[in-house]
Amino acid sequence: MPRPILVSACLLGLSTRYDGSSKKDERVEQFIRENDLLPIPVCPEQLAGLPTPRPAARFISGDGCAVLDGTGRLVDANGDELNQVFLRGAVETMKIARLTGATQALLKQRSPSCGTRQVYRDETLVPGQGVTSALLSRNRIEVFSEEDPEGLELNR
Repeated sequence: MPRPILVSACLLGLSTRYDGSSKKDERVEQFIRENDLLPIPVCPEQLAGLPTPRPAARFISGDGCAVLDGTGRLVDANGDELNQVFLRGAVETMKIARLTGATQALLKQRSPSCGTRQVYRDETLVPGQGVTSALLSRNRIEVFSEEDPEGLELNR
C-alpha cells in the first residue's frame, strides 16, 4: 500500500500559485511513482482561504519559524499583514498530515508557506523556512523541496 506524502499542489500541476500558475515538476511525479508514495496535494494559502490569483507575499522580518514564534512579519504586495492567514494555512495542512498519516512533505522551495531552506525577505533570497514548512518540521514531519526529492529518507 502506498505511503502518503504531502506535496505542494503546484508541483503536481495544479494552478494554485499566487499568480494562478503551477510549477509542475516531472521529477516529483517520477519520484512519487518510483517510491510507491501516495501524493496528498496541499496548498496552505488556499487552505487558509486566500484566493487564486492573489498578491505575492514576502517576509519583512524573520521567516516561518519567526512567524510561529511571534517575531516574524509576513505581508503581501499591498502591505497587508498575513501572519494569521499563513498560520491558519499551516495548521490546516498539519491537520491533513495527521488525517492521512503522512510523515513526510515534499514542498515548493522559496515559497513563504512551503519553502524548506530558502524564502524571500523583501526581494532577497535568504536561508529560512516558510510558515507551513516550519510548523510541519516542529511536529516531526520531514520536509524536503522539489530540489532535493532524492534526499527523502524513506522508512521502508
